[in-house]
Amino acid sequence: MADLARLAESVIRGHIDANASYPPDMKGQPGVRELTQEALDAGLEPQTILYDGLVAGMTVVGKRFRDNEVFVPDVLVSAKAMKAGTEILKPHLAASGAKSLGTVVIGTVEGDMHDIGKNLVAMMLEGAGFKVIDMGVNVSIAKFKQALSENGDAVFALSALLTTTMVNMKTAIDALREARSDIKIIVGGAPVTDGFAREIGANGYAPDASRAVDVVKDLVGAA
Repeated sequence: MADLARLAESVIRGHIDANASYPPDMKGQPGVRELTQEALDAGLEPQTILYDGLVAGMTVVGKRFRDNEVFVPDVLVSAKAMKAGTEILKPHLAASGAKSLGTVVIGTVEGDMHDIGKNLVAMMLEGAGFKVIDMGVNVSIAKFKQALSENGDAVFALSALLTTTMVNMKTAIDALREARSDIKIIVGGAPVTDGFAREIGANGYAPDASRAVDVVKDLVGAA
């Protein structure tokens, strides 16, 4: 019988497969790859494996990160382990018609080349069950607008790490709202504050990756 609790724990610990050397005490034991396949072979629904195994584990990681119990490197190894499982599930999820919680377009605004925080948010959103379209760094308004034309119902997540580039968030938000007035936008990054987010017309602000997931869930009604 498939053990989804064990699968979730493997995500939490960042244990990809039996050949992985990390974490040392789990080397040789089945990891996310084996346990995901085992669950499929046992006849569990792909969406059940995703949410009760992979997402459940990443949710724990997100809460621990929010509470400063784990740190960025820990989240990254857990996200990498989860990705190993989602790659196995993807064709099965598509075949079963499973739906994601929604789509998020994420990118660092024009002029800013920093991506660590953005990447972490993207991983956490994927781990929560969202489809994420990562636009990368130094994203022009034209590229954001193109993404909006292709993903009209998506939540947009804008990132900036510099005080000199955070002002470009307002320019991007104004352009996106001109194209679609009801678009939902969240912002984040080291210099960004809740007050600044309100000032530039964002729908939400998140001080870290875990809370970004909560904000997006609220915006799409999936909280």
